[in-house]
Amino acid sequence: MTLVLAACGGGGGGVNGDDQTLIIGIESEADVLDPQVAGGWVTWRINSQMYEPLVMHDLQTPSAEAAVPELRPGLAESWEVSDDGLEYTFEIRDGVTFHDGTELDAEAVEYNIRRMWDESSPQYSAAAAGQTNFVWQFVDEVESVDENTLVIRMSQPFSPFLRMLAQGGNGSTGIISPAALEEYGEDIAEHPSGTGPFVFEERVRGERIVLSGNDDYWGEVPNLDGVIFVPIPDPAGRSAAIRSGEVDVIAVPSPDSVEQLVDEGFQLSDGQPPHVWYLSFNMKDEYMSIPEVRQAINLAIDRAGMATNLLRGTAEPAYDIQAPANDAYVERTDAYGRDLDRARELLAEAGLEDGFTTSIATSVDGSGQIVPAPMAEFIQQNLAEVNINVEIQTMEWISYLGRWGEGAGDVGMMQMSWGMDTPYWLYIVTSSDMIAPNGPNTGYYDNPELDAVMQRAITAATEEDAVEFWQQANQIATDDAALAPIVNDRAPYILAPHVEGWVSASQEWYDLTGVSLDFEG
Repeated sequence: MTLVLAACGGGGGGVNGDDQTLIIGIESEADVLDPQVAGGWVTWRINSQMYEPLVMHDLQTPSAEAAVPELRPGLAESWEVSDDGLEYTFEIRDGVTFHDGTELDAEAVEYNIRRMWDESSPQYSAAAAGQTNFVWQFVDEVESVDENTLVIRMSQPFSPFLRMLAQGGNGSTGIISPAALEEYGEDIAEHPSGTGPFVFEERVRGERIVLSGNDDYWGEVPNLDGVIFVPIPDPAGRSAAIRSGEVDVIAVPSPDSVEQLVDEGFQLSDGQPPHVWYLSFNMKDEYMSIPEVRQAINLAIDRAGMATNLLRGTAEPAYDIQAPANDAYVERTDAYGRDLDRARELLAEAGLEDGFTTSIATSVDGSGQIVPAPMAEFIQQNLAEVNINVEIQTMEWISYLGRWGEGAGDVGMMQMSWGMDTPYWLYIVTSSDMIAPNGPNTGYYDNPELDAVMQRAITAATEEDAVEFWQQANQIATDDAALAPIVNDRAPYILAPHVEGWVSASQEWYDLTGVSLDFEG
């Protein structure tokens, strides 16, 4: 720990020569270190180093080689799905221990699932259930058949289930030591204990989160001795930190700094994760409840201009509600390409040719948020061209996550950055079953036609049938302007020259087991 703290206080890993402690400058303070309760990718990037789900993504294959990451065994070494899609049988890995020494078995996994799903269970957590309800909502029964066999039975087929188990961000299914949960309960975030390649050492809020390498890890033991995550909310501050050697990696460099940092000898690593930076319309608002207004807003926003001029090519314009890193992507430039004349016509059809005043709520930082306040200001300028006056409300990331989860309330639009490699994400953010505060449909969108098609996608017998229904759902949501997708982030990271083995896969988080520091190369 002496070396770790010295590295944190006095510079990146390079200061200590042979020290393999990686220091990452992250874009905001992290949420709680409880994987089932925490919101946001910035926190899952930390929690995923300590906690693991039954099913995981292959994050060692670069985005250029796999547009959608393959699933791989996690704490379940294998699984079988019944022909009717109602029963999942998982074979739990043998010989795995949690960081506190507790052994992993089927009962430990069942204990965790009941924490997120079973209201009658003594370990049930409303906070964990609230963040993961879209994973477990069709679960009927969970049973530990024997020490290593877990069976999950569904009330209906749920084709995205395996990919949902692998997801992180707005809650995750990362498995926690039952002994630690028994001891600490809802305070587990202060005493993290998972099975992952890194072990919790220390957290000083606003300053650092320190992890050490897990020499007893069941998989590939990490090359690194440890990782320190340092919150640096200001983009210029992150650039200064990597230039000075205080950190080895920075997330979300300011768009106008990327080219210069590369010219100075730093490495750029980016990809095409399933990311969408979008606006949710408040369907209870007098203006946003009008389809023509929502369509006009979509047509008035200059996505290409934002991606090129403001974000300097670190993002791509979004032409579908789903991200391109998704099998159900349907490009719709007719709905999301800029057309000011048509936008004005639609406003006139709604009797609003003279315009109106509305508001956008956003954060000032956060995971996947890129540069949210300047982006909101860019949209504000765009909409002013069609006589829509926009007032902007901002707050820091963790506070904003709580505000967003409550629902749009009295603002016209709320901004978020999200997305998944399963098209089920569309259900999560638009279904009438997910309306806030009981789910992430923060704009209260309710469309029975869309719900019906998404239900067919969820219960489809084959992946091909499911994708076809999801594409139909995309078209319905686009035609009704359910949301306003703005850009797809390329998730750039800037790495010091001595960082090796970093992979940007088609996902919003990363695998650090293959990363090392080479100060002599």
